[in-house]
Amino acid sequence: MDPLSISGSLEVAGLPLHPLVVHAVVVLTPLTALALVLGSVWPAARRRLGIVTPLSALLLVVLVPVTVAAGEALAEVVGAQPAVVAHGDYGRMLLPWVLGMLAVATAQWAWFRWGEPRVAARSEGRARIVSIVLATLAIAVAAGSTTMVVLIGDSGARAVWGGILG
Repeated sequence: MDPLSISGSLEVAGLPLHPLVVHAVVVLTPLTALALVLGSVWPAARRRLGIVTPLSALLLVVLVPVTVAAGEALAEVVGAQPAVVAHGDYGRMLLPWVLGMLAVATAQWAWFRWGEPRVAARSEGRARIVSIVLATLAIAVAAGSTTMVVLIGDSGARAVWGGILG
């Protein structure tokens, strides 16, 4: 058996894929959220981050469904325990939030790269309004996605360790 091959049961080298990829989502979601908020309020951070924020949000849009599918495959193995079902229900709620982060990150990047300089030349007030709206949306999707990751992580920890640690 090739240790790097992925089998039909969503395993890598005999290990369930879910605990392997979930950590990428757990780390990348709050980092992308932070980059999104920083990019909306701090011009120096926005210049340094550039396209990285929308690209990390795009990566999350790919990773979240893979993680959910791997979790559903693992849930079939461990059974429909209430804690596992709750964890799965929370997990399926993350995709809309990361899609929102992708939309806002892409809009924010495009706005500050092409739109804001043109609009500000004609109307500083309108440019300011768009920037404020984007910052508000960035804060909303960043808070929502990070909150979901915390809820998902808590329910997953309870599903794994709840019977052992109380």
